[in-house]
Order: sequence, then C-alpha cells, then structure tokens
Amino acid sequence: MNASNTSFFGDLLGTIAERGRALLDMGRDKKPAGAVRAATMVASCEQLLSGKGEASGVALAREILQSYARLKTGERIAFFEALHDVFGPDRDRLDKAIAAYGAKPGDRTAGELHAASEPRRQELFRRFNLAPGGTANLVAMRGHLLDILGRRTDLVAVDRDFTHLFTSWFNRGFLVLRRIDWSTPASVLEKIIRYEAVHAIRDWNDLRARVDSPDRRCYAFFHPALVDEPLIFVEVALMKDAPGAIAPILEEGRTPLDPAKAGVAVFYSISNCQPGLGGVSFGNFLIKQVLEEISRELPNLKTFVTLSPVPGFRAWIEGERRNEASVALTAADREALAALDAPGLEMDADRQAQLAPVLSALAAHFFLIGRTAKGRPLDPVARFHLGNGARLERINPFGDLSPKGIKQAAGLMVNYRYVPEEIEANHEAFFDKGQVVASPAVRKLLRAGTQQRALVAN
Repeated sequence: MNASNTSFFGDLLGTIAERGRALLDMGRDKKPAGAVRAATMVASCEQLLSGKGEASGVALAREILQSYARLKTGERIAFFEALHDVFGPDRDRLDKAIAAYGAKPGDRTAGELHAASEPRRQELFRRFNLAPGGTANLVAMRGHLLDILGRRTDLVAVDRDFTHLFTSWFNRGFLVLRRIDWSTPASVLEKIIRYEAVHAIRDWNDLRARVDSPDRRCYAFFHPALVDEPLIFVEVALMKDAPGAIAPILEEGRTPLDPAKAGVAVFYSISNCQPGLGGVSFGNFLIKQVLEEISRELPNLKTFVTLSPVPGFRAWIEGERRNEASVALTAADREALAALDAPGLEMDADRQAQLAPVLSALAAHFFLIGRTAKGRPLDPVARFHLGNGARLERINPFGDLSPKGIKQAAGLMVNYRYVPEEIEANHEAFFDKGQVVASPAVRKLLRAGTQQRALVAN
C-alpha cells in the first residue's frame, strides 16, 4: 500500500468516525470537559464490545483512545488492571464450551472452545484498531505497559495478548523495505536521528555522511498502518576489510571508498524504533533482506559482517570481580583489571595493551560459556545475531573508545559474520542445541581449563 492510498484510507476512517460521533452524541449526554478517567473508559469499552454499528463503533473507539492518551500514569495502570480483570475470557461461556467439548468432541465444539477461550480484550484491541491511527495508538499503549511490567508482573497476560495480535499485524508480509537516503522526507530523517540507539547521530551533517556517502547505506522497514514511522533500521558501511573499531566508520571528513572497490558490507548499527513492538521480531528479516538487496546492487561484496556492541560486558566483569569464587578470573586477571578503575582509559595506550589479552580471554568465556538462568547466552546482541544464523567471528578489544563504549563494555566490540550458505545450519545449531557458533580464532581465546572449572562450579 503506497502513502497516498494509506492517507486516503486514514481520511475515510476519520470521516466515518466524525459521522459516528454525531450518532453517539444524539443518544447520550456529552461528557464534561476534562480527561475521562479509567473507570469511565471501562464502561465505554463494554459499550464498544456490545456491537454498535460501524460508524458509531469507529467513533467510540477513537474516543476511547483519545481518552486514554489523556490518562496519567496511575490511571493508565488502573486501565491495564481493568483490561486484565474485566476483559479476560468470558468464564461462563468458557465453562459451557469445555463441558460441551467434553461431552461431544468435534469440530463445532472445538471451534466454540477456541472462541470462548480468547480473552475479550483481544477483540477490544481489534476494535480499537479500526479508529484512525488505531495501530499507532495501540503500539504506544503497549509501550506504556512495558514500562510498568517489571513491577507489575500480574499484567503479563495483557502483554501476551498485545504480542499475539502484533505478531500477526506486523507479519513480514506487511512490511516494506525502503532505502533511506538524502532524498527521503525530512520527517523520516529526523526520526532516524532520534531513534539511533547504538551510535548517536551528532547533527544533520553526520546523518548525511551516513546515508548519502557512496560507501554508506541505510535501510528501514515500514508498515502501511504507520506512515513514515520506521520500525527498525540498519546502517551499512562498505569497506575493503572487516573493521575492528567503530571510530574509522564514524570519522568526520573521511575519504569515501568507491563501492566497486569494497569487498565487505558492515552492519554497524541496528536500531529498533518502536518500544511498543519490543519482542515482535522482524530484525532477522531486515538483515537477510538487506543482505540480498545489497548483494544484487554490488555483486563484488563477498563478506557480510557486523561491528557490534557488547552492552553488558563491563557489568559482567565487575560482577566477576566481586565474586571471590569466580571461575572466569585468575589472580593475574584481577590484578590486570585494576587498570579499568582509573579514568582516561581511552587515552592510555599502555593500559589498553595490558588489558587487551585479558579482556579477549574473558570475552571468550562470556560468549562461549556464560549463560542466563534460562541457559541462553548472556549478551542480547549475541542472542539476536546467533539466532539469525550468524557466527561469532572476531573479538575486538577497544573497538569502541567512546565514553558509552568504555562504560558498557570496557571498549570491547565483536564481529558477527553472515555466510549465506551457513545461515540455516547456524540458526538450527543455536536453537536446537544451544550452540554458540564461533570461529576458530574466537575459540582459541578460551583458556585451558576454564570450561572444566565452570562445569564443576555448576
């Protein structure tokens, strides 16, 4: 669906909503000025589910979403509580469906059981989605829910229903890949600056260097219901060799490389743009489609790698330093790691040389042995790329000497490599066996005895 069709569809829904509002106002007193509180919204939601005509239903859906947008944090929580407590499955209908299926199993009773088990809030969300801008409002609503979910785990069921619907609504078949360049509308370019989450874009000149240089590319996924709102984007550098540091890629005033002389495509930044779509995975499709797209454009590219941050590595190191029984650290490691404590590491070549072999060995342990309580790699970026079929190719101590890089990962970065003919096998090895596929160079960094000590400790 192109932008003009999407705009027409949005205008049409807006017209329906305005006519529906008039019908609603004829049948009830107008609400007093001011925000509509969560309790009143529950009654409106029941009214929406009761099945009014299309025009009035669209108008009511828009009114509820507008009211939600005016709620304060506490009122939003009350609304989410109502979604959980009031708009779950219809218990009476579900009990009857269970009994009917138990008495006479079959397609008809199974269908009724399936329908009865669906929480009412799922249909409520579908009706919200009919309002103009409904999809964007629901994505924002889920973003608010995710903000409080850490301290309100009782609302997980509501989030599960959001995720269930979003997985269908944001299916890969609905997503459109667009290249971002200097001719892209300014409204989109502004969002690229705002949403860049890995390496901050300093200004418009920096943005232009990233999207308009002959040896740079930027691609984003868009959805027809979210006009000019990128969902996720990736920045690509065309280079002669796989890089071990981010500074040369981001360097101001660098001389661009002729794309015909490039042999490597480097995915150096991947940013999710919509917090409300967290956990709805389409990043893997983005990487694979960009790889195909850029290969068609530049068949001379033979190697596809990332230059990736390791955001939790420094915190893991500090945790091991506090742990007197750590199996990852030797006494010599502890002594060497004291060099991390003084400021100015980014300017001190001697300290970097002292730390590099220690950090490399610890990174090998972190990636190859370290696991979460659920048995998955500790690093979320590793889980993303390994799950997409990449392999851990190279560890780069002091690949990022920015304040953020030092704080998050003691300066460490890594390369993941995508080899098209190996992607499927690597993906299966990761998900079926929990195997971290890594190059021999990375595996050689793992010190003798480390794995055995870890097994004994566990």
